[in-house]
Amino acid sequence: MNPPNVLFIAHGHPAFVAGGTELASHDLFRAWRAAGHEANFVGCVTRLHREARSFTALQAVKGQANEFLLQVGGFDPFMLAQTDTTQFVSSFSELLQRIAPDIVHFHHFTQIGIDALALVRRLRPAARIVATLHDYHLICANDGLMTTTAGALCERASSDACHACFGDIPAQRFALRRRHLDNLLGLVDGFISPSHFLKSRFVAWGLPESRIEVIANAVPAATSVAAVEERPRRIFGLFANLAPHKGALLALDAVKQITDLEGLELRIHGANLYREPGFTASLDTALAAAGPQVAALGPYRRHELARMMAAVDWVVVPSTWWENAPLVILEAFRHGRPVITADIGGMAEMVRHDADGLLFRARDPRDLARTLRRAATEAGLWDRLARQLPIPPTPEDSVAPHRALYASLIATRAQAA
Repeated sequence: MNPPNVLFIAHGHPAFVAGGTELASHDLFRAWRAAGHEANFVGCVTRLHREARSFTALQAVKGQANEFLLQVGGFDPFMLAQTDTTQFVSSFSELLQRIAPDIVHFHHFTQIGIDALALVRRLRPAARIVATLHDYHLICANDGLMTTTAGALCERASSDACHACFGDIPAQRFALRRRHLDNLLGLVDGFISPSHFLKSRFVAWGLPESRIEVIANAVPAATSVAAVEERPRRIFGLFANLAPHKGALLALDAVKQITDLEGLELRIHGANLYREPGFTASLDTALAAAGPQVAALGPYRRHELARMMAAVDWVVVPSTWWENAPLVILEAFRHGRPVITADIGGMAEMVRHDADGLLFRARDPRDLARTLRRAATEAGLWDRLARQLPIPPTPEDSVAPHRALYASLIATRAQAA
């Protein structure tokens, strides 16, 4: 059987939003095509991304074969649903009919809306639908973080627990949300989870374990890895969109507690894109008070990452939520840098404590400070960890397990028919 024609769908295009999900899905699309297989990629855009007057509802990406931008309108983040459907249904239907995919692979339901599953099933009834679970948006109405609105980690969602978190939303509405999602997720033929941890959360939520395949995230091969200089290992790098849950404030608090180590530095790479007022004020205050130990270096492009990784010794991932399978950890390994990260969620799954990185107690700035001090002062630690770094899979490596899953789903539905 020939490899299927796959339509990859993400909630954004890397040309506009270079988040982990957009990069991972686009990398897989390009690797699928490089392997000689037929594929198309669609990323959603809103009026915030481009001037409406210069943008049609559905258009090809200039200079990029088989890539499309799909303009979407209003979006209800609670129900994960499109609210301005007329133009969307017309444009998405045109796309499905034009490319006639055998596999429709969703990498998120934000912006495009989970109702798109029903549209695929109606217009392409023979196609198989795959969804990669990159985060917890289906489970958690708090921006998919699985944290309470008071900031605590959440172990498990339920209508009553979610109502306690969002007191103005009745438990019955959470129950309705769940039934709506369950009905539409029943149209999905197979799910992919990049981590065992995230899979366990979705199984606990109610997705059948047998329908979730674990396929690790991948990052492109490095063109070069920086030569290792002989120097104290005291330069730490944080690479992230500076959202509250990414732990920048935690890292700044930890570094503030270390004042006696010459040459210790925290380099923060990333932008505060969403500008939440309370967090923005706290971040600005913390950076202003940080002193010469901290350098806030702003946003960066993907092609600059190798140079920036080469300039640090350790990559710090201090996220205060569960995470799933952060690409930045794989990127650090790819560029020969041990990782210091929180001991929860997908982060703890990816980093082996005292083998290829160091774990600290999540949300504990004092324990992070202790860990940073150890990293900066323990003789031979960096060299020992660096020698044991795993080799992350490349997008090209990911083609085979995806091809096997697609073939299995096609065969299973054919047998059922």
